[in-house]
Amino acid sequence: MEVGSGWGRVSIYCAKTYQASISCVDIDSEVFLYLQFHVRMNSARVTTMTKGFDDVTDRELQAFDMLIGSDICFWNTMVHSLKGLILRALRADVHLVLIADPGRIPFEQLGEHFVKNLNGKMLRWAVRQPYPIEGEILKVSSLLD
Repeated sequence: MEVGSGWGRVSIYCAKTYQASISCVDIDSEVFLYLQFHVRMNSARVTTMTKGFDDVTDRELQAFDMLIGSDICFWNTMVHSLKGLILRALRADVHLVLIADPGRIPFEQLGEHFVKNLNGKMLRWAVRQPYPIEGEILKVSSLLD
């Protein structure tokens, strides 16, 4: 499950490269018009759900092994909702949570919570092409790991 999927670039990549069953979740249903265009262009298959972080249910989370997201923790108000979503995912037996961000303060707060209170890790990442950019990935493994 990719939360805050927007146009679904990460989901499409995972669906094509790994033949993964992906559900794209975004609060803005209008982004799915663009997502479906990219899905068709890439001959991929994904499903969509129009929901906010707080609206994703335990039952929906139980259908997935991973919860992924990128560039989704940019306002302070998102930290609480993402904490809740990640905790619900772990309780629903999602094995791995990966959230990437360029390193904004709200994301740092989210990461700090999981590093301090669970088995979260903050990983640095960088790419040089097509232009240099760096950031961090919050990795949280299953409560049983």
